[in-house]
Amino acid sequence: MTGPLRGITVLEIAGIGPGPFCAMILADLGASVIRVERPDGPPASRQDVSLRGRRSLALDLKRPDAVAAVLRLCETADALVEGFRPGVMERLGLGPDIVSARNPRLVYGRMTGWGQHGPMAQQAGHDINYIALTGALHAMGREGAPPAPPLNLVGDYGGGGMLLAMGILAALVERGTSGRGQVVDAAMVDGAALLMAPIYGMMARGRWQAGRARNLLDGAAPFYDSYACACGGFVAVGPIEPAFFTRMLEIMGLDEAEFAGRMDPAHWPAQKARLAAAFAGRTRDEWTAAFADSDACVSPVLSMAEAPHDPHLAARGTFLEREGAIQPAPAPRFSRTPAALGLPPPLKGEHGADILREAGFDGAEVESLLRPG
Repeated sequence: MTGPLRGITVLEIAGIGPGPFCAMILADLGASVIRVERPDGPPASRQDVSLRGRRSLALDLKRPDAVAAVLRLCETADALVEGFRPGVMERLGLGPDIVSARNPRLVYGRMTGWGQHGPMAQQAGHDINYIALTGALHAMGREGAPPAPPLNLVGDYGGGGMLLAMGILAALVERGTSGRGQVVDAAMVDGAALLMAPIYGMMARGRWQAGRARNLLDGAAPFYDSYACACGGFVAVGPIEPAFFTRMLEIMGLDEAEFAGRMDPAHWPAQKARLAAAFAGRTRDEWTAAFADSDACVSPVLSMAEAPHDPHLAARGTFLEREGAIQPAPAPRFSRTPAALGLPPPLKGEHGADILREAGFDGAEVESLLRPG
């Protein structure tokens, strides 16, 4: 492994969504991640990008000897990631108190939707439910239409997995001073709310209206939205600053006088209609060529199939291909300790015997723990 986390060992108790995303980030940055997963269930896939970079150990955690094996692995680990409902790890015998007693330096990362406490802590939910309570979902979409789900990027991945990874890294830094680990309680409701901090700040200053498509950044402004082109494709328009907006109009051959008072929401519907008519007159690729090398802040809206072939992204190596799967490259970039793709996504239990032997388990113990059934 390469990357700034080389030498850090992470145990991932297998879950879905944000937990694996957190573990993927840590693995991308060079951590040695061991994924502990159930022997049963659907088979793993080499194309499951979110599982890249780690080794797999399949154990039935309903067996006491399997739980004891995980506790032994915890003794030499730096961090643990789990994503069960509150209390599940405690019932398995792998709660933070027990683990901390075996390894006081271990950072215990907990990923949930509602958090470890609170009236809803034990309820089921998904990304859309968590962001619904924070005000984030309410602000997204078109006026007069229901809120539009932003995939599951805000709750699961931005407010969930990525924030848990940041919390684990912060706890590891603090451990360098105190010598002690701690529990990181990463709740998707907390993380999604945190992502909304700038918007709440705008609301506090009277610069954000309740409702959808009424504000600077939610598709209401003519200079911050997507427009349809003659080919059926779209361009994304974002020239918020006056100089950039002027440059866009120059390239489009539009009269700036038509856009007087552009910061006044009363003028936005008419100005959006004018831009929509203009953009509909040419194809997406024609507009892309027209705006190339300009500061007009106009970009083609690319599909997932198209994005890896964009010249800028290709030049930076933003996407890579492995095992037949196009996938985003590790980010961010480091000058001395570059992050890189590690192992491909593991098949279930693929590395179990090696992991256990490296941890000091003898042959009989390995055979017993990995015996089917």
